[in-house]
Amino acid sequence: MKIGGLQKISLIDYPGLICAIVFLQGCNFQCSYCHNPELVAPRLFAPCIKENDILDFLDTRRGKLDAVTITGGEPTIQSDLMTFIKKIRKRGFAVKLDTNGSQPHVIQALLDEKLLDFIAMDIKGPLEKYASIAGVPVASEKIKESIKIILKAAIPHEFRTTIVQSQLTPEDILKIAKLISGAERYALQKFVSVKTLNKKFLQEKSYSEEELEKIKKRLEKEKTSVIVR
Repeated sequence: MKIGGLQKISLIDYPGLICAIVFLQGCNFQCSYCHNPELVAPRLFAPCIKENDILDFLDTRRGKLDAVTITGGEPTIQSDLMTFIKKIRKRGFAVKLDTNGSQPHVIQALLDEKLLDFIAMDIKGPLEKYASIAGVPVASEKIKESIKIILKAAIPHEFRTTIVQSQLTPEDILKIAKLISGAERYALQKFVSVKTLNKKFLQEKSYSEEELEKIKKRLEKEKTSVIVR
């Protein structure tokens, strides 16, 4: 596993549970506003943390942590992801996966093996804007397939979008909501320009609290459970 970081405890990343967060290196998207550039740009990669060091740490946290969130980068591009998750679950931890949805076959395989307890998928924008936001060609059919798989999965899920004002209009966000119609929850994430893959995006901003609340109210008319964070 190409492990780029470990957050030993989080009270907010896995709804209702105390978790550790494992950050994996490498991503097949190049979103300019990405706030984890050290996990996306190879020139910024730090030496990997050994998988056994992560597992040894988890062994010491049995009874203290409930779950492990696996995020990135993009976890589903790593060939040994399933094996790694099996090792975590063998230790008694629930597993949450964060994904960009570009590898629906991996998501389906993990669900078929009952290796996930929660899944969160980032929705970058309406399908026609995906390539420009992700910074690479994107197969929209794969995004739609991942959404369909997650909506049908018998586990809790969340879809979420990072809101950069220059990238998404309120109408774009409404299009996203229709794309994920039936979702348990849709999170509008405020863009925070602390660090970004493209330094030009340090000057970008999200919508104001008032504007996001207006968008939220419009989305709720579509019967989607919406949160702003």
